Amino acid sequence: MVRELAQNLNIGDYSIEGPTDFKFASSGIGEIVGTSLGYVFAAAGIGLLLMIISSGFTLMMSAGDAKKAAAGKTTLTNAVIGFILVFAAFWITQILGVIFGWEGYIQQMFGA
Repeated sequence: MVRELAQNLNIGDYSIEGPTDFKFASSGIGEIVGTSLGYVFAAAGIGLLLMIISSGFTLMMSAGDAKKAAAGKTTLTNAVIGFILVFAAFWITQILGVIFGWEGYIQQMFGA
């Protein structure tokens, strides 16, 4: 049985005590989401890098084929649009943090 996520589980006469040092043991949903946002933004950045590399490779290997070149341009366009969305989400999070007084959480979330 996996014990990483079990906090307290009582089944009949058996009791399973979860780990007390689990990071989100006493956290609310807001703190869990806030902590995971930094990882989501990092994954989005890595995805952006991979999409740019993929589109560049497709454009270089198109060898004059208009369909392959169009596919590479479409991938690059989608990567740039995705970057703009992630960048906007980051700054909206920052602005909402200032407006609602979440500066401590925002700094903790992004390690700033």
